[in-house]
Amino acid sequence: MDTRNVQAEADAGHGISFNEAFRVWLRVACLSFGGPAGQIAVMHRILVEEKKWISEGRFLHALNYCMLLPGPEAQQLATYVGWLMHRTAGGLMAGGLFILPGIIAIMALSYVYAAFGNVSFVEALFFGLKAAVLAIVVEAVVRVGKRALKNRIMIALAAIAFVAIFFAVPFPIIIIAAGLIGYVGARAGRPEFAPAGHGPGGSGAAIDSMLGEAVPEHVKPDTARAIRVGALWLALWLVPVMVLLLALGQGSVFSQIALFFSKMALVTFGGAYAVLAYVAQQAVEHYHWLKPHEMLDGLGMAETTPGPLIMVLQFVGFMAAYRDPSGLSPMLAATLGGLLATWVTFTPCFLWIFVGAPYIERLRGNIGLAGALSTITAAVVGVILNLSIWFALHTLFRETVPVQAFPLNFDRPVLTSVDIPALVLSIAAATAIFRFKLGMLTVLAGSCAAGLALRLAGVI
Repeated sequence: MDTRNVQAEADAGHGISFNEAFRVWLRVACLSFGGPAGQIAVMHRILVEEKKWISEGRFLHALNYCMLLPGPEAQQLATYVGWLMHRTAGGLMAGGLFILPGIIAIMALSYVYAAFGNVSFVEALFFGLKAAVLAIVVEAVVRVGKRALKNRIMIALAAIAFVAIFFAVPFPIIIIAAGLIGYVGARAGRPEFAPAGHGPGGSGAAIDSMLGEAVPEHVKPDTARAIRVGALWLALWLVPVMVLLLALGQGSVFSQIALFFSKMALVTFGGAYAVLAYVAQQAVEHYHWLKPHEMLDGLGMAETTPGPLIMVLQFVGFMAAYRDPSGLSPMLAATLGGLLATWVTFTPCFLWIFVGAPYIERLRGNIGLAGALSTITAAVVGVILNLSIWFALHTLFRETVPVQAFPLNFDRPVLTSVDIPALVLSIAAATAIFRFKLGMLTVLAGSCAAGLALRLAGVI
């Protein structure tokens, strides 16, 4: 097949070449710091505000679907938008690039950690970056909140979602409850539940213009195709797991990694924050793959490198196989263990998008669903605000104390542990963004330089 014809077909309708999309998705991937809130902020700023590839409504529609799925919602959102633009190849490119810098960074830091026991200088390199990301996250909450919280009911729903997280209400229950409220309200004709930006086209954004009239074939639901795609991705996910079990038995560390992280891929509703405590407990206390402080070190790596926070699972798999190399050299076993954990964690993400996205796109014009997604958007604002505060606490304070007095569940900062350099850098980054309207790359670069300077001066 002529690759030029494939390229022309992929670009038809919106004029954005695959090569241009590759460059932009690579940029998104390299800037995807700060956990889901920061990553969503970066994508929103680049795809909606700067490039105008996708409208606010379609971005929120896709985000709401991804928030309902197990796994890292930001990576799945990238896959979804990439699929809309350039079909399966675009989804693979966008979703794959989103995690590639994190895979490389975590693997490199894991080598350093295993060989030398710490990565303090590298973490110091990212110290300033975290301050800039915190400012970007706050900006995202403000921007999305202004668009999604159009009336008192939506504001109340966001506030309830925010409070519910503190009372340990499971994330899926929050989202389902918000969706039911919106569905019933919209079906009843209440104007407060009219979709905020949801619904067909008309925005002038590239994807919305492309899908406004004739819907491309790859966006139309097709049951036979869904079965074929589902079977393919299930095989890619589960066949390696079964081969390891048959070849090595359940006692092998590689079989344990494959089974454990496959289970995590099914239960990580609400993103990494919702499951990290369980992963840490199992990895440290049950499997004895890591020591408690090593799990915290791995989390620090994931927080300060690009990609989803769930990339910490790669570090866990790396250290598990490093400690039990099964006759291989420790570093080779560790590399395979880390990559295996990554494979079984992220392969299901592509399955959920490639099978489910056509059906979600078809439902965009449904009044009840549009109302449900509007209220889910409001709840998501509350959730992102909660994640932002979590990120801020762990950026601005050196110590936090978990509070788990039923029904409360949150981290309380130790006020005497406030990190003055981090606080100053965060204020400076926020001032640069909100007051002087400096670009994201400028703020990130300046913050990184400041972090390095503070390290060299012995301040941090």
